[in-house]
Amino acid sequence: MLRTLLQQTSLTVAGIMSGTSLDGIDVAIVRIIGYGMEASVELIHFESYPYEAQMREKLKQLCSIEHSNVALLCGMNFAIAERFADAVVQTVALAKLPLEAIDLISTHGQTVWHIPVHDANNPYLPKSTLQIGDLSVIAKRTGRPVVGDFRTADMAVGGQGAPLVPYGDLILFRHATKGRILQNIGGIGNCTAIPAATTTMDDAHRLIAFDTGPGNMVLDQVVYELSAERLTYDADGNWAAKGYIDTEALDEMLAHPYFKQPPPKTTGRELFGKSYASSWLSVMVGRGVRQEDIVATATAFTAHAIVRSYQDFIFPRCDIAEVIISGGGARNRTLLGMLRELLPMHTILTSDELGLSSDAKEAILFALLGNDWVHGVPNNLPSATGASRPTMMGKLALP
Repeated sequence: MLRTLLQQTSLTVAGIMSGTSLDGIDVAIVRIIGYGMEASVELIHFESYPYEAQMREKLKQLCSIEHSNVALLCGMNFAIAERFADAVVQTVALAKLPLEAIDLISTHGQTVWHIPVHDANNPYLPKSTLQIGDLSVIAKRTGRPVVGDFRTADMAVGGQGAPLVPYGDLILFRHATKGRILQNIGGIGNCTAIPAATTTMDDAHRLIAFDTGPGNMVLDQVVYELSAERLTYDADGNWAAKGYIDTEALDEMLAHPYFKQPPPKTTGRELFGKSYASSWLSVMVGRGVRQEDIVATATAFTAHAIVRSYQDFIFPRCDIAEVIISGGGARNRTLLGMLRELLPMHTILTSDELGLSSDAKEAILFALLGNDWVHGVPNNLPSATGASRPTMMGKLALP
């Protein structure tokens, strides 16, 4: 089967993304010609499948030390793989393609815990990561080969296993004359700064990439609790637009030590998940802060964390002309307005404006990672993850 894939000049790949926002499963069916820096990508079809409330809360429970357990972890590894497989089958049908037209499925999996730095006091907590969504289940249910579990290989050569999207950002968004920042705002925010004229993998060491901190993670949890579980996010940023930023609370949030930590660095629900958001919300409610002001401040937390990261770690080293936003945060008009206000000298636009769906972008990037695995191409960026060397990331499950 692999020999057949290698003989093809192009691959049709279904990329699956389920991120730290825990909002659902994204599937992008793409046709990829070539590999590495010479790859060209055509999006054939994209669908997003929201999780129902019970599934989302089970995943939040799984991502919490206080509430997780081994039985739930074991079961959800298979349960979510079934969801991934169903999502691919449905997307292929909506694209009016036979399943046999899919040469490869490439899946990010669902991160449940991430330890980017080893615990010096505990030899049983080394640098490590865990993504669930068993590859064999997906392969057997769809009848297609599956590549996934990318992060572990980067960690095995000294990296933090994240961020992984800078590899695809470089392939798809490099520019001869403009320095660009690609800012994804999912559950966690992550950025890739690409200096102008970074045109080959030999130039990749010039990239600066890291997690900026919370994207939608804190904001979504705050909205969920303030709305008595009726809302899962602030649609278009409308709630935040009615409020005022509590600058004292914002300064306290930005004092978190993560923001001063230099790259390479990554984070997730272990730092900014439900426990963090719920505790902060309790303090704000205890102070008598209005709900709309709480939502506005949580939104500002994301915006200011992003911009401070640029000011501290990117602008001193790299001339930037454009900031290109993708992910769920690209639909939050209040958040985008805050970013434009904080970055008046830079052009802020979404990846949609450049012809690549901001919703589909991460699923497309994981399709690229799987495509390059098939071709034997190293698909991590040591400058982004801190790995000691380029390496092939991914594992294969056959149907």
